[in-house]
Amino acid sequence: MKPEIDPSKLGRLVVGLNAVIFAADGEGELQVLVTESLEGGQTALPFGPFDPETHRTFEIGLREWVRGQTGFELGYVEQLYTFGDMGREAPVAALAGAQGARVISVGYLGLAHEARPLKGEEARWVGWTRFFPWEDHREGRPAILTDQIEPALRSWADEAAAPGRRAARSQRVRATFGLDGAPWNEERALDRYELLYEAELVAEAARDRDEAPNGALRIGETMASDHRRILATALSRLRGKVKYRPIVFELTPDLFTLSHLQKLAESISGFPLHKQNFRRALDRAGFVEGTGQLESRTGGRPAELYRYKPRPASGGALGIAIPRLK
Repeated sequence: MKPEIDPSKLGRLVVGLNAVIFAADGEGELQVLVTESLEGGQTALPFGPFDPETHRTFEIGLREWVRGQTGFELGYVEQLYTFGDMGREAPVAALAGAQGARVISVGYLGLAHEARPLKGEEARWVGWTRFFPWEDHREGRPAILTDQIEPALRSWADEAAAPGRRAARSQRVRATFGLDGAPWNEERALDRYELLYEAELVAEAARDRDEAPNGALRIGETMASDHRRILATALSRLRGKVKYRPIVFELTPDLFTLSHLQKLAESISGFPLHKQNFRRALDRAGFVEGTGQLESRTGGRPAELYRYKPRPASGGALGIAIPRLK
């Protein structure tokens, strides 16, 4: 017998649309598009409500909101995840008229060939590392990991009342943050952010409980609502996807140097890559071809410009999971 549903108890539901849009600057640094259109200048991802009367599809609604808030025209886009946890819109409903409603957001991942100038006055491109400084290992293990995060997480694990709970917490900390010899998995960016949130080491954790931040530890820049969690989800997705699909070329200009491509791959993964191994991987994949043109710059030896050479779907993929520099 199917349970009966009382419509009066379903409550009000609002569907929002969020976009994580990545692009690379001229130096190959991965940037994310943000807006400060919220009250108080909170940093947020482009967002807006889905209007079932005017938006034929979620994606059409998303493109309209991104265009209106930032002046940016979306290119490549794919659905990322649906976010619907209770209280996820705390402390303020990021959507007008959503107060008191359950907010479900459909997140999208968008990629652009360059971080073009923006028309929206409150929109800007910023480096993703300001939100997740512990994820950038290109200059070695970040000091914030050793000096702040590791001791704070070990202390959090030791605070568990039951021995079994302490052991489980300690194991989770080691595996997620690559401690005590455990490997660091760059695809687990979301797991690391959620663990920091659970351990109350990011400001959003206190804010969502209407409490003042601890102040002892402020790790990374805060974002509105659960937008930092959405951004972490997108970063994890991108890091995984570049290993089995040539999606990295959705982030390159028409012509690029191999050095630019390597810097972009490093900025995505958060790790330095071995130059010779990286170029051998490119040769094996066969996704780039030289143009015979040289970049125009002053000083130093100009490098050859390359272009992306698409291959049939059965022809393999460019993976950047090649040996890192130690």
